[in-house]
Amino acid sequence: MDALVTMMLDAGKSGLNMALYILLPIMVIMLAFMKLLDAKGLLTWVCRKLSPLSNMFGIPGLGMLAALKLTFVGFAAPIASLSIMNSQRFSKRHIAATLAMLFTMSQGNATFPMLALGLNLPVLLVSSLVGGLASAAFTYYLLSKSLDGADSHDEDERTLPSTETSSPKSSLQILSEGGNEGMKIALSMIPMLILALFLVEVLKTIHFIDFLTNLMGPLLVLIHLPETAVLPLVTKYIAGGTAYMGIMFDMVHEGVISVREMNMMAGFATNPFDVAGVAIFAAVGKRVGSVVRCACYGCLVGIVVRGIMHIAVFY
Repeated sequence: MDALVTMMLDAGKSGLNMALYILLPIMVIMLAFMKLLDAKGLLTWVCRKLSPLSNMFGIPGLGMLAALKLTFVGFAAPIASLSIMNSQRFSKRHIAATLAMLFTMSQGNATFPMLALGLNLPVLLVSSLVGGLASAAFTYYLLSKSLDGADSHDEDERTLPSTETSSPKSSLQILSEGGNEGMKIALSMIPMLILALFLVEVLKTIHFIDFLTNLMGPLLVLIHLPETAVLPLVTKYIAGGTAYMGIMFDMVHEGVISVREMNMMAGFATNPFDVAGVAIFAAVGKRVGSVVRCACYGCLVGIVVRGIMHIAVFY
């Protein structure tokens, strides 16, 4: 019983330290400036400019806006855009392609805090974009042909969010609101961080991690990943990106995994394709939920592409 209480207290201490001293400042600053760019119309302008190119991959302009918000804010940020796409104005093919892209790309809430560990941001952003486009194109042109026809791109442009408001806010107000949202996101991560860290300690104690390492270790070695990668990868795909981030902080600080090995793993692990992520996106609406299976198959292509890119760069 004493050992169980000790694990609880250790998990709580690690989770709070991570949330308050690493996640909180990064999320406040990132979300504040993203809010400002969005309010000034820069994000919408970028999406409109990218729309002719993104349509070649089966992604409407609104899908690119969702990708930007996923990359620089967090996995929950694209939900508003997906909610709009859930309407009849968008074809299921475009929804499936967008969803596959989102399942493949990196989410800001988990990746930006890991920059403090030495995560390579330029390589991460390039692999995220390349992998996301690969998933979208594979889904749109090969997996979703049986879904309904293409929608009107003109309709898509009109549904990009407008930056005009009835009562304009000052830049300081916008920054303050964005900072408050970032603080709420960081604080909301604390329960999951503590639970994930505690769960991992329990799995270590009952030697379940040792069993998985013996089972999956040889397979990881074949793709040049260390056997110690089993724990964070299993944690990521079961408990999500926040839990993965928490485990990586502990393992890198303890020297169990090197910064180079962390960057090699990033192509496979920094994405919202996990049990929680799939469930949250599938719940956005009926039409989005109906193409989740197709998007899940499609995103595997992009995740493999990203994984190969990171191994090639950091091996």
